[in-house]
Amino acid sequence: MPRKLKIKIKMTKKPKPKPDQNNLGFGRFFTDHMFIMDYLGEKGWRKPRIVPYEPIKLDPGASVLHYGQETFEGLKAYRSGDGRILIFRPRKNIERLNRSNERMCIPEIDPDFELEALKALIKLEKDWIPTAPGTALYIRPFVIAAEPFLGVRAAKTYYFIIILSPVGSYYPQGINPIRIYVESKYVRAVKGGTGYAKAGGNYAAGLKAQQEAAQKGYVQVLWLDGIEHKYIEEVGAMNVFFKIKGKVVTPPLEGTILPGVTRDSIIQILKQEEIDIAERRISIQELSEAYEKGELEEAFGTGTAAVISPIGELNWQDRNMVINNNKIGPLSQKLYDTITGIQTGRIKDPYGWIVEVT
Repeated sequence: MPRKLKIKIKMTKKPKPKPDQNNLGFGRFFTDHMFIMDYLGEKGWRKPRIVPYEPIKLDPGASVLHYGQETFEGLKAYRSGDGRILIFRPRKNIERLNRSNERMCIPEIDPDFELEALKALIKLEKDWIPTAPGTALYIRPFVIAAEPFLGVRAAKTYYFIIILSPVGSYYPQGINPIRIYVESKYVRAVKGGTGYAKAGGNYAAGLKAQQEAAQKGYVQVLWLDGIEHKYIEEVGAMNVFFKIKGKVVTPPLEGTILPGVTRDSIIQILKQEEIDIAERRISIQELSEAYEKGELEEAFGTGTAAVISPIGELNWQDRNMVINNNKIGPLSQKLYDTITGIQTGRIKDPYGWIVEVT
């Protein structure tokens, strides 16, 4: 994509009132403007623009509506105590979006231009960044296949769009431990599939299991591998970590789970702190045996939306495993404080993760 492309801006004539920062929830409110850019076959990506937030005009025959050819990302911007606007590791999300695009046969987006577009939109919407504790401006870039065509092939036209949403905690529990149901019937992904891509179909495929878990009183499901239903993979919207006998273990990246940006950040912090961390296969049976022996000390999920979400209870085959007396563990708390401290500028960023919007 040529760097000479210039982003045009059209301001809204009807600004929306800002929501109550203490009652944001997650993904319920959207800012006044959005970024959009078109892809037209041999002409490539063109017409980048920021326009008033509005419905998308889409042909009923658009490929995305029939075959789900789309990708998306999620990252956050924060307002620091001294008024700076900080984005957490945006280039990692941009890299992952292009990996997802490659898997879904969607044209690559120039990483430098995408970061420029992100910054331009966030700068325009800076008054929407909440400042209450535990809040942020959630950034949702996504690509959809727009060509009206009912044959099964990759589309020739696309929209790349970025929308923004002021958010609070992803889970109503906030940083308090959540209840997780271990899924033994349904399958999310297998090697060779799209499990590592951030594509809507992966999440739609998990809704049935999540719905059934919710009916039993659980917030999310913990997926097992799709072949043997034996090895732990990830929670519905998060990567997952376990602390067993002082050592931390997390499932490896083998093409079936999302390579989380927060996951990568946690691993780097653990290594910096010289805490034993292993990326390896761990079976649900091994986890259950560790629990029986009193060796399962902590469990937590990681992701952009929740950052760190302690797991207080796991249900596997109608057997409850209550972890750390259903309280957040010291390691989980330390990691949460470190990540959020870096994200909001409260503590020094020794990793070079923060990008400032100026």
